[in-house]
Amino acid sequence: MPCPFRCVLSAVTYFAFTAALPAAEFDLNGKHFTLADGLTIELAAAAPLTERPICVDFDDRGRLYVAESSGTNDNVQKQLADKPHSILRLEDSDGDGTFDRKTVFAEGMMFPEGCEWHDGSLYVGAPPQIWKLTDLDDDGVSDRREIWFDGQTLTGCANDLHGPYAGPDGLLYWCKGAFAEQIHERPDGAPFVTRASHIFRHDPRGRFVEPILTGGMDNPVEVAWTRDGEPILTCTFLQHPANGQRDGLIHAVHGGVWGKDHGVLDGHARTGDLMPPLAHLGAAAPCGLLRVEGLELRVGSSSRDAEPAISLNSPHSTLNSPDVLLACSFNMHKVTRHVLQPAGATYTTQDDDLVVCDDGDFHPTDIIEDADGSLLLIDTGGWYKLCCPTSQLHKPDVAGAIYRIRRTGESRRPDPRGSKLSWDASIDELAGRLQDSRFEVRRRAIAELAKRSDAVPAMSRVLDHSDASVARRAALWVLGQIDQDDARRAIRDHLADGDPIASRIAIRSAGLWRDSEAAKAIRPLLHSEDAHTARVAAEALGRIGDRGAVPHLLTTAGRADKDRFLHHAVTYALIQIADAKQTRAGLAANSSGTIRAAMLALDAIDEGHLAAEEVIARLDEPAVRDTAMFILERHPDWDKAVAAALASGLVRTTPVSSAI
Repeated sequence: MPCPFRCVLSAVTYFAFTAALPAAEFDLNGKHFTLADGLTIELAAAAPLTERPICVDFDDRGRLYVAESSGTNDNVQKQLADKPHSILRLEDSDGDGTFDRKTVFAEGMMFPEGCEWHDGSLYVGAPPQIWKLTDLDDDGVSDRREIWFDGQTLTGCANDLHGPYAGPDGLLYWCKGAFAEQIHERPDGAPFVTRASHIFRHDPRGRFVEPILTGGMDNPVEVAWTRDGEPILTCTFLQHPANGQRDGLIHAVHGGVWGKDHGVLDGHARTGDLMPPLAHLGAAAPCGLLRVEGLELRVGSSSRDAEPAISLNSPHSTLNSPDVLLACSFNMHKVTRHVLQPAGATYTTQDDDLVVCDDGDFHPTDIIEDADGSLLLIDTGGWYKLCCPTSQLHKPDVAGAIYRIRRTGESRRPDPRGSKLSWDASIDELAGRLQDSRFEVRRRAIAELAKRSDAVPAMSRVLDHSDASVARRAALWVLGQIDQDDARRAIRDHLADGDPIASRIAIRSAGLWRDSEAAKAIRPLLHSEDAHTARVAAEALGRIGDRGAVPHLLTTAGRADKDRFLHHAVTYALIQIADAKQTRAGLAANSSGTIRAAMLALDAIDEGHLAAEEVIARLDEPAVRDTAMFILERHPDWDKAVAAALASGLVRTTPVSSAI
């Protein structure tokens, strides 16, 4: 369902889910809210400051940019011509948590479906384009508008584009929805042509667009990241509606293909059946996904037996508590939370509600964290109807609002953004801020250091001498954004870091830059007992194209037979490396996991030359039968060979295929 809104992922705090947390109830702004115990809600902005907010983001000075709908549901081509929407800038001039000043930052906008403050400009997704808006003279009005990306497709529901979203690697990501064909040029001369849904990003040097995920879902909405850089996606119509399932959360591992299953997936490399979702959400129309870093949420099942809240804000924390996701549910009038628990090379979730409103015109579309650790929850109001099967009444007069959620009794921290600090500071001063207790100060220090070409020695000193995990991980994120050989060398020194999360950040960076000199050190990490580390190593080696990794990948596939995400990563790496000769050796292995990976990879490699007879011969082997049938179903050109094998009695298992 193409509701155009964002999803929020919180990767910070841990609370037990032995029972549903008790609730606190509030009447506010004519609505009734139920919140998890220990939280309170207040009004942060409403009409006339904002009437139909869609999505928001803060700049470095704490000013809030609001994508504001005009309330129209006109045909999207008319909206493209008229550009009736706007971007507002709200300010809280007295620091009391309520916005009291408004500037129209940009008028004449196409339907905004994402906004992200990044490196001094506001990036706004307004399909078919992403705009870069810059205020050159700091008067609160955008002076320069540039098209940063043009997808060149706009379908009837305008779900062609959501985002952009800034990743921890310093890159901007965005989502392609709908099923219009897009063509993206690539450096090898062969364009990437697709009708499927994707998460996209530019490569680190901005040369070309590359897909992270492929899917048949109508509407991938927002991407957010766990603390070690794992992308999580909210999306609608992940499957055809059935048994209360439709929309969901996805652990968007590199190269994965998700549902729903239809023709737009044809031609995309597959590693077996469709990847499973992280969490089913029903017909929720999920849209906001945030990683909360400061809000302390209560641990325990009641206020009486609750343990102290755990904050991951401490610079000396090992930061190994589970990540927590918060997702806005447009259709269900609530925000849900999802605790991630590692399960093999992916996660399972434990789920409950954070905020519920009993008003049918309350439609949460975004949630974001302020620097003081409070949350801003965006209610867009009743105006939206375009292509939304559950919003059949157009109610532009039912205004939305922005709400603030806090810990009960929480006092505001002094200078939470570090506004009183000098940001023209020395590299050593900025490096010291990587372990500041204020998460926004740490975030800004990362961004500032990443711009300094001479920051690499200081980051190496942090990695070698700091006992603060948060600072060491931040130093790796800095190094991963610096396009220099000494930064790549510094990353290589920590591929097998004693902190598994730091290790995965380093491996991910080496893969992002396709650092071939890191490959030899990454290969042994395929054999890590930590399945997440092994998966990230496989992803990196595939991106690097390391032929020397093929025997290691085949061995890892053998132990990954029951782990869909690790087996996918190994298989997809074999496909990317495309060494058919070495991969073919896997067909003679004793392990079914290795045989399956080799078959799938050879089928996808252009010069793999997997023969029908090789696959048909596996139909009577129970451990690989499903993979053989999957491949045969994708080869109607092999029907005669299959029929001949059945007629001759060479195989007893009949492939289940629409082509046979």
